[in-house]
Amino acid sequence: MTSEEIKQVLELHKKWLNNKQNGERANLREANLHEANLRGANLREANLREANLSGTDLRWTNLHEANLHEANLHEANLRGANLSRADLRWANLREANLHEANLSGANLRGADLRWADLRAANLSGADLRGAALDFSCFPLWCGGSKFQCDTKLVYQILAHICTLEFDDTKGIKDLIMPFAVKSHRAVDLGLKEESE
Repeated sequence: MTSEEIKQVLELHKKWLNNKQNGERANLREANLHEANLRGANLREANLREANLSGTDLRWTNLHEANLHEANLHEANLRGANLSRADLRWANLREANLHEANLSGANLRGADLRWADLRAANLSGADLRGAALDFSCFPLWCGGSKFQCDTKLVYQILAHICTLEFDDTKGIKDLIMPFAVKSHRAVDLGLKEESE
């Protein structure tokens, strides 16, 4: 899409959001928005399903309840974006900048979040079951709690805890090691031998 076409779609979508005459909901399904500048755009409730948004600047964008199912957001800049309750199932968010993004209630089932920057991201109520989070920067704050996940992620987090050096007088490592060695990263972290 050309920048002029994108501008027109955004203007019609803005009218639609404000219940103005001739407004039209943005339908960018399967659109190629590679490296487009959508910074600050209001794409709330837009259909971006299977869109290619790789390398796109979406900083401070409102994508609240947007349909981004299977979207390609590889290396997209989504810093501070509002993606609350967005459908991001199976989306490619590999190496995406999600720093300070609002992902509360977002459906991220099966999403590729490898190498994603999730620092200070709000994941409260998000569904991360089946998501790939290897090498991501995972938020350790209140907004990084109360999300749905699968046992694969739990085992991975426990495996990382077992690699920490801390005063383990309570025997925490002994308690969680049987679960930590079930992680797909246990061998890489030196918790078990490859032949096991």
